[in-house]
Amino acid sequence: MFFRFGLVGASGVVVNLLVAIICKKLGPDEDDIFLGLPLSDFNIRWYHVYSTIAFLVANLWNFQLNRLWTFRSAKHSGWFREYFPFLAVGVLGQLVGLGILTLLMHPGSMISLSPTFFDDSTGFRTRFYWAQLITIAVVTPISFILNKVWTFSAVRGKNSVAGSDIGELDPDHAAQQQSRPQA
Repeated sequence: MFFRFGLVGASGVVVNLLVAIICKKLGPDEDDIFLGLPLSDFNIRWYHVYSTIAFLVANLWNFQLNRLWTFRSAKHSGWFREYFPFLAVGVLGQLVGLGILTLLMHPGSMISLSPTFFDDSTGFRTRFYWAQLITIAVVTPISFILNKVWTFSAVRGKNSVAGSDIGELDPDHAAQQQSRPQA
């Protein structure tokens, strides 16, 4: 299951980065201020907006593929019933990710990506793209665990949908159960 989640996630990374690239190419400079936060010295930058748009598109992409293929829950649970927990998990991850992204992009941060090396001279030297990729790599394991435990748990294992055959819901899990010696 983790392998399938990884493949879906890899395709989601591609979707996320493509959307981020499109946003960066079509929108204002990513370091410009999108919105100043009242009563503070902090701002929401365009890179926060681009990252959030990319997250929303990739989140929907990943959800649909995970629902149909990774967790095989499409036949056993309503789309909205699973999507909102999946989105909630994603939003939590995105909030953590925005913090990481800010630390990687802000020139005053101890872990800021060097603007000398990442000088935006080519796509491979674009700070925002690398910051987005690093953020995804950090947030993905958290997302997997939360989605496995919460979002898709109703159709797996002991918490399966009433009246559903375990083999139909999760053939891998059913095969593992059958191969275990009975106590």
